[in-house]
Amino acid sequence: MLDDWLGVMRSETSVRGVALAASLVPVLAGLVASAMLAVDYVRPAPVFCQEGSGCEALKHTALAMPLGVPMPVVGLVGFLAIGVASLFAGRTARAVELALSVCAALAGVVLLIAQGALGHMCVYCCVADTSAIAIGVAAGWRFVRGASSRGTGPFGTMVGAVALAAALAIPLAVGWLRPSASSAVPEVIRAQIARAPRGKVTVVDFVDFECPFCRMTHAEFEPMLEAHGERLHVVRRQVPLRSHPHALDAARAACCGEQLGRGDAMANALFAAPVEDLTREGCERIASGVGLALDPFRACVANPKTDESIEADRAEFNAAGGYALPTIWIGDVQLVGAQPREALAKTLHEALARVGG
Repeated sequence: MLDDWLGVMRSETSVRGVALAASLVPVLAGLVASAMLAVDYVRPAPVFCQEGSGCEALKHTALAMPLGVPMPVVGLVGFLAIGVASLFAGRTARAVELALSVCAALAGVVLLIAQGALGHMCVYCCVADTSAIAIGVAAGWRFVRGASSRGTGPFGTMVGAVALAAALAIPLAVGWLRPSASSAVPEVIRAQIARAPRGKVTVVDFVDFECPFCRMTHAEFEPMLEAHGERLHVVRRQVPLRSHPHALDAARAACCGEQLGRGDAMANALFAAPVEDLTREGCERIASGVGLALDPFRACVANPKTDESIEADRAEFNAAGGYALPTIWIGDVQLVGAQPREALAKTLHEALARVGG
């Protein structure tokens, strides 16, 4: 009888251990991925994400800050709550775990679909999202089986708690201590700075006229450029994203406006125009509105050298380690993503002070 009872207990303990591992392992994976992403959201340059990858591109989309809260922080809180719930015994704990896990799994499915729709896939986001889906499946199994209804014992709880703490603390510690991936000024930016007349600050602006974040940032930055125009060496580079249907036509129009002597006026008009007006015909109307003769403008747009110039701008963006738009270099300081007026003003005034005055 004693042997039979011990055998049953060992079997139940084994089932509980497997069930706990099935839910805790994906929780740990999601927690690690979310912690790494959280680091890259608060650091000025990426620590874990590779430059040019989808990770940093997604950081500057609407997915990144739901209701103003960084998505990785939402993930951290969610995965941690699920992990803690998995350590408690009883059907109530399983029900709480199941409810949280189902929400996480649904969010994981939605976010994976959204990444595909945006055309950017983040490795760490995918790990977190697939982990959330796996957690939902595991929590459902545990709830149906009634596994862990008697708890995992003090040792199992301690091991689980230590694993959760390590999954959270280690990536955060590494991210805090490790230098950012881009700390030096790229050669192509240094070359632009070297071309600036003495006493002028170089501003290199990589843009896509259809990009909503570029448009938002330009609206804040343009008055500052106008106010300090005589002390600035502004270089605008075209990086039309292939996911934006009108971006290339707008980039051609901007290049031709530059070649025909109305670069700033054309850029301002393109940013101010509704996105749906950035077609070839719409760009012609904008060009006429800023005083450009249409025959030379059309000839410039049709010239293959215009597209070659845009590709050269794109190559310069890549050589500068660009990974998201807008990217603005003000002197030797890089600003990535939509910027508030305060950040732009502070960086510009500091750069002007460094060159004198």
